[in-house]
Amino acid sequence: MILVTGGLGMIGAATARALVDLGHEVVVTSHRRSEAPSFLAGRVTVESLDVTDRDAFLALGKQHHITEIVHLAGSIPGDDPVAFFRNDLAGLLNALDAARAWGVRRFAVASSLGNYIGRPEIPWHEELAIPDADLPLAIIALKKAVEPITTQSLQGTGIDPVLLRIGSIWGPLMDPESPIITIAPYVSAILRGETPEARYADDGGDFCYAADAGRAIALLTTAETLHHRIYNVSSGSRSTNRQVAEALQAITPALHLDLIPGRQSGPGEDPYLDISRLTAETGFTPEYDVPAAVADYVTWRTTNPR
Repeated sequence: MILVTGGLGMIGAATARALVDLGHEVVVTSHRRSEAPSFLAGRVTVESLDVTDRDAFLALGKQHHITEIVHLAGSIPGDDPVAFFRNDLAGLLNALDAARAWGVRRFAVASSLGNYIGRPEIPWHEELAIPDADLPLAIIALKKAVEPITTQSLQGTGIDPVLLRIGSIWGPLMDPESPIITIAPYVSAILRGETPEARYADDGGDFCYAADAGRAIALLTTAETLHHRIYNVSSGSRSTNRQVAEALQAITPALHLDLIPGRQSGPGEDPYLDISRLTAETGFTPEYDVPAAVADYVTWRTTNPR
């Protein structure tokens, strides 16, 4: 059985779904949510767990024979970065304790594309040295720390660490008013009958639909053999506001969306992740291009609040 912590969140639920689709038994944990989304209902075992509670975490091993762990649970930073680091590092360390106690085969953990901030090369690939750079968010600093903590904690145990440098993921279950990945609030405004604020047509980034990210993580978790520890997880291409607007207008031809020509910061290219390592070792290729992702998300949001 495979454990997915944070398994009722956007990426966790998509990962659990992909694992079940691959024929695996899955147990997901959630601290605040208790109801599985419709695409997981009846397909996974749901356990309520505060991952910062070490005893409760380890007790899961008495209820389930867990062979792999995908640690995706985490919190949202508030005004106190130290409190945020203390909470999320406690969850990571408890997950690592559990992995060692249970003797799991593989431990996959969420890292971030933010590790590459400061590298001028595009696309970003796993062989790039991680720069010493000022980071815009506490969560990116945490993800940078996750990688050496995980590899050192599992050294000599025989447990295979997999460090998931996850890109900009969006889709069902995400914050519909997310200030970071703004496709969701853009769609939210349209569904409310409002005209979204005009955006620069060529601004964008490596936006990966959650279903694709979940499938990539599932493939890395269950692969018979992996040849590296670090894997970029994303679409492997760059999407733009123009593509999103065109996809929405294809669904509703009468919809008028204003776009400002060019990029807000002037000529250049937004960074994206090279996923050739992921593809070579698992066969992963994204199933959702921008039109397919937008259509699927709009359909989801017409009957779901997030």
